[in-house]
Amino acid sequence: MRLAILADVHGNLEAFRACLAHAKERGAERIVLLGDLVGYGADPEAVLELAITLVAAGAIALLGNHDEAAIGTGGSGMNEMAAAAIAWTRPRLRESHRRFLGTLPLTAEEEGCLFVHADASAPERWRYVTDGEAARRSMEATAAHVTICGHVHRPALYSLGETGKLTPFVPVGGAPIPLARGRRWLAVLGAVGQPRDGNPAACYLMLDTVPMQATWHRVPYDIAAAATKIRAAGLPVGLAERLFLGR
Repeated sequence: MRLAILADVHGNLEAFRACLAHAKERGAERIVLLGDLVGYGADPEAVLELAITLVAAGAIALLGNHDEAAIGTGGSGMNEMAAAAIAWTRPRLRESHRRFLGTLPLTAEEEGCLFVHADASAPERWRYVTDGEAARRSMEATAAHVTICGHVHRPALYSLGETGKLTPFVPVGGAPIPLARGRRWLAVLGAVGQPRDGNPAACYLMLDTVPMQATWHRVPYDIAAAATKIRAAGLPVGLAERLFLGR
């Protein structure tokens, strides 16, 4: 099975469509959406409509913290720009969008993998996996061979050996990485809609389950169009400017 795994679309329709098209060209057999479909970007309705269509066709979709905030069940502790974007997003969601987001699970399992938006040890707490300690905690919370999460907006990979030694990696775009069976793995996705690793290109992961290997892909998209929409919507200008920087 070839899985295209996307996280943190954040209302960026241009980046979402570009990644889906890229994955389709490379033979993706199933789509997995790891949450935060909305927030920050100016196209929450269109992104959700596309996500609903994908799920109806067999995709997996999970809840993210911005999704939870957008339907009014969370959102405390967000920074000023994030909170402003959620306040702007909420009245634009139709009831069908709210129902869809309200039914999304926090985790899913498939093909020996656990999918989750944030830390697998407590998905509802929305903790970030940004270092080895957090990666270990997340992996030890599940028996899955591979745990895959988003939330951080920066690609990373961690490997846990049988002796307990944990090894971090920084994946290179387009380079397949074998996920050996003798080890446990945690993959952190970069963001589709708002990368923060200094590369403005959208990021998603292609996972081949036989043999098990992961390939991060960077996909150029029309950043200017997405930024123009953010400005026109009256959202914080910083949300548009950061798209060009990947920060």
